Amino acid sequence: MNGWVLRRHPSAILVACMLCAIAGPVPVVAAKLRWASDGDVNAMDPYSRNETFQLSFLSNIYEPLIRRDRDEKLEPALAVSWEQTGPTVWRFHLRPGVKWQDGTPFTARDVVFSADRIRRPGSVVQSVLATVKAVRQIDDLTIDFDTNIIDPIFPQEMTSWLIMSKLWAEKNGAAEPSNLTIGQENYAVRHAMGTGPFRLVSREPGRRTILEPNSGWWDRRRDNLDRVEFDVINNDATRVAALLSGDVDMVYSVPPQDLARIRRTPGLRVISGPELRTIFLGMDQRRDELLKADVLGRNPFKDIRIRESFALAIDEEAIAAKLMRGQAHPTWLLWGPGVNGYDSKLDRRPKPDPLRAKKLLAEAGYPNGFSLTLDCPNDRYVEDNEICMAIAAMLARIGVRIDLNLRTKAIFYNEVGPPKYQTSFYLLGWTPITYDAHNSLFNLAVTRNPPRGEVNYGGYSNPEIDRLTDEIATETDSTRRQQMINEAAIILQKDFAYIPLHQQFLSWAARDNIQLVQMPDDFFPLRLVRVLD
Repeated sequence: MNGWVLRRHPSAILVACMLCAIAGPVPVVAAKLRWASDGDVNAMDPYSRNETFQLSFLSNIYEPLIRRDRDEKLEPALAVSWEQTGPTVWRFHLRPGVKWQDGTPFTARDVVFSADRIRRPGSVVQSVLATVKAVRQIDDLTIDFDTNIIDPIFPQEMTSWLIMSKLWAEKNGAAEPSNLTIGQENYAVRHAMGTGPFRLVSREPGRRTILEPNSGWWDRRRDNLDRVEFDVINNDATRVAALLSGDVDMVYSVPPQDLARIRRTPGLRVISGPELRTIFLGMDQRRDELLKADVLGRNPFKDIRIRESFALAIDEEAIAAKLMRGQAHPTWLLWGPGVNGYDSKLDRRPKPDPLRAKKLLAEAGYPNGFSLTLDCPNDRYVEDNEICMAIAAMLARIGVRIDLNLRTKAIFYNEVGPPKYQTSFYLLGWTPITYDAHNSLFNLAVTRNPPRGEVNYGGYSNPEIDRLTDEIATETDSTRRQQMINEAAIILQKDFAYIPLHQQFLSWAARDNIQLVQMPDDFFPLRLVRVLD
């Protein structure tokens, strides 16, 4: 029997009759899942990094108040229900009888503690509660969130906030979030204890992490896993070879050049679909002098002509067709198909024009170009290493000499991310975890004042974007809200605030006997995995 995958495509939700089977009884025979990716989880502390892979992995151990089901719709998790008791008050009713993996009861005190912890200095995921001004415990199973604005998408924002145990964190000296950027560690960096379907058994950073089922989980099990082994295999060829040889059952992120080979291999299949993440280039527009360039006393990126010249020098269609082998959607927006607020009419990239790009450089005072460092991760996005090399070659044609700074994602984020922002030019990807364009605007485009604009590494600032983002957050009329989102998108495009590249396609591969659900936000929920005989 072949495995299957449930995906959301732009046209429809692909629902097979096998959906009936997965809703049935869990098979008696338990199984082990061995899977691999090119990069590791940076830490077991869910408040130490705002990164999709880390949040995805840890959501198998920790849980939010609200989660997404297999069709990406909101469903109760640690909260059984929620409602607004006032324009700026959201009340959550917590699930009774839930136990932490150490056997202690889950209560409202843990939610209050988690809210305090995520907003303390050192946490880099504060934006999830950015609109919250107060958290009040009504009783052991009831919590009120007071927001400083009317926040109609507050439930969507809750899906990425993983709740921690107050007792466990305080007992183990982990009441404060760990700050990986400055090398600060605490017990929660290498240990984890949640309410979720799996518990941490062992952790070897950079090599292997092992999970086993949480026997006391509150929900009905749909998986049949008795052990999960996650291996870090950085090299693309080695990772694919491990799948082909049977050393692993599934790989997360398949290089485009290996897709056809895997499809031709009996017993294996490719699981592919569009992703919500947008890959883009950012530029330091805040400092008066670039940190990593040979231009002394000046910042060329403060001149819109330089930003436009860079955009016109880059042939994204060639990147999507050749490097990504068609596994990407070229874009000119910071949010793509599948994200609320996306308008295809605005998604039109300017055609590459190296001659005009060189002219703009000369007009801005750089007829001979200049030298600049491009910071890139080499184990985070599909073909990230190759994309950065291609961009360097394209910019060289207009006289911009690129020094590539390729790093593992752990080192990359520590350098270019908060609080240092030690970058002049960088490649990044962003997934709006709320499935809404406001998330991209709030994190990437508003004037940086954490938690606002925390992922605005280049320091772009425009008062109109700030105003629109605030108004979009509270607007309940869908037509008016879309108009404001489009207005913000047009401003970002005219400012060349960023250089959007593409939405990459998710490309996983697995053995035919692995049943899984691939989410467009790149989450991999182990609770929906089965290994067939």
